[in-house]
Amino acid sequence: MSAKEDGKGRRREKGKAKRIRSLLGVGYWVQGFRGFPWMVVNFFLKDSIKVDPSTLQILQNSANLPMVGKPLYGVVSDAVYISGQHRVPYTAIGAFLQALSWVTIAILSRSNISIFTMSLFLLLSNFGASIAEVANDAIVAEIAKSKTSRSASSGELQSFVWMASAVGGVLGNLLVGIVIDRFSPQSLFLFFGLLLVLQFLVTITVPERSLNLPKSPSNVGIRKQLSELSAALQKTEIAYTIGWFAASYAIIPVLTGTMFFYQTQYLKIDISVLGISKVFGQVVSLLWGVIYNRSLKSVRPRKLLQAIQVTMAALMLSDVLFVRGTYRLMGVPDSIYVVFFSGVLEILFYFKILPFNVLIAQLCPPGCEGSLMAFVMSALALALIVSGYLGVALASYMGITENDFSGFPRGLQIQAFCTLLPILFSSWIPDIEKSKTRTE
Repeated sequence: MSAKEDGKGRRREKGKAKRIRSLLGVGYWVQGFRGFPWMVVNFFLKDSIKVDPSTLQILQNSANLPMVGKPLYGVVSDAVYISGQHRVPYTAIGAFLQALSWVTIAILSRSNISIFTMSLFLLLSNFGASIAEVANDAIVAEIAKSKTSRSASSGELQSFVWMASAVGGVLGNLLVGIVIDRFSPQSLFLFFGLLLVLQFLVTITVPERSLNLPKSPSNVGIRKQLSELSAALQKTEIAYTIGWFAASYAIIPVLTGTMFFYQTQYLKIDISVLGISKVFGQVVSLLWGVIYNRSLKSVRPRKLLQAIQVTMAALMLSDVLFVRGTYRLMGVPDSIYVVFFSGVLEILFYFKILPFNVLIAQLCPPGCEGSLMAFVMSALALALIVSGYLGVALASYMGITENDFSGFPRGLQIQAFCTLLPILFSSWIPDIEKSKTRTE
């Protein structure tokens, strides 16, 4: 090959990498920024529609039901091509549906917005988000399994999209703390809707052929794709890994709605403090992506996931001391604890996703990346919904209401205990060396 041809090849690779990073960067950045409208939704439901903590948590988790359908969206995107493309068009469709949802909420008058109406449009928004996430996750998985990606540092693209999402989360949560008292909820919903319109416009300008994604057999059909997904899930190491990952979330009865009401209703924590807390959590998430990419990729997944689980339980026990007022008696203001500890605990729930995605991408057979990654995210969504419903049941059992938090410390202790249970069956997570050998 001549030097001139070699130079052209390098320029093509650089152009391809730039297009991939722009498409995925915008997609995952908007995904992280979704914390902005959801914080507004929480306060809108609490202050305007006057829901109680259990109802708020039920609405939060029920809105995630479209995420459970991700395997179907993945199978469709693997098998059904739109104008010769099967990833980018689905990202565009997802962005369009989200934009439609939030813009519609924004233009409705407050008198026309009920719990039912809000729930419908939040379901539509998450339906669009799940379609876009499936397509983007499949692109990441396909590129991670390509030969050029294997020769580069493993997990680099996963770390990039993780950090893009974290940056979006930082900006979204920082901004919401500043503007939520200055603008109406409808104005903020409209702002996010316009961001989604921008994502849609960026997406449709990127031809999928320019990304040089691995070629899939044409006309494989949905039945064939379902058969390949079923075969992948019958592999012991894949099934057990996904089983542990989902169970490690589902088994925890989270009390997020109760904590939100405790901080805002009982402690009267300012909205800006909650925004800064989420910003701090997203900064930690961003640092986690950098640290993992530089130092932790060689750590065995089982050991790393166990460590994350133990850290989560430790911070939950710290929340017990917070609710009992121990830190306040030690001279630590509630707002300081909320900023530095609550934000970290909230984002720590998702730390497992990065090393898990790297592992599952290595285990995934060629040809069903979209279907399998979608199944994983579906299992995660269902697990989080179950976790949220268990939290509602726990709060009810402990007698916790918006005016009575006496049972809250004991509920947090039960939550911490349940968080440690997945360690008992962490042998389900395959050893990374064995995974590499089998994949090769």
